[in-house]
Amino acid sequence: MKLAIRITDNEQGGYTAVCPSLPGCRSMGGTREEAREKLNEAILGYVASLNNFVPENLGPELVEA
Repeated sequence: MKLAIRITDNEQGGYTAVCPSLPGCRSMGGTREEAREKLNEAILGYVASLNNFVPENLGPELVEA
């Protein structure tokens, strides 16, 4: 499964990462990579909460848009 994400500069410093396909799924980090890693965890949690499980084929394949 591929999901598009957006990582933008945060006004307070650092970065904000969002996944537009999953409403409310966002994270922040001091670096782009940290924001991306935290968003990956948030996406896994989001999907798990919807389905009560994490699919095996849902890996860290995020596509930055």
